[in-house]
Amino acid sequence: MGQETEAAVRRKAFADYQINEKLVALAKRNVIIMHCLPAHHGEEVSVGLLDSPQSVVFDQAENRMHAQKALLAWIFAKKITYSSAFPHKGRVSYSLLLIFGVTLE
Repeated sequence: MGQETEAAVRRKAFADYQINEKLVALAKRNVIIMHCLPAHHGEEVSVGLLDSPQSVVFDQAENRMHAQKALLAWIFAKKITYSSAFPHKGRVSYSLLLIFGVTLE
């Protein structure tokens, strides 16, 4: 993404900021690991840590997905409710909203 030439320099500069098993061992027993994804295994997160019992990364991603779906549904309801692009001209189009499980009342 335009920074490929700096990749090696950045990996070295940020190597000490990796979350790994050693760091997690220093935390309390009920520590949870979060990451906004995508994560580079072995770089910013040690290999296997995202799949560990302390990780809630995929739950976090699922919650973000539902929030993004709700935002899209809200945008579509406000901006694309009526459109001549749909075959039933003049009627409210629910097809896009149904994709997201949202109906207009």
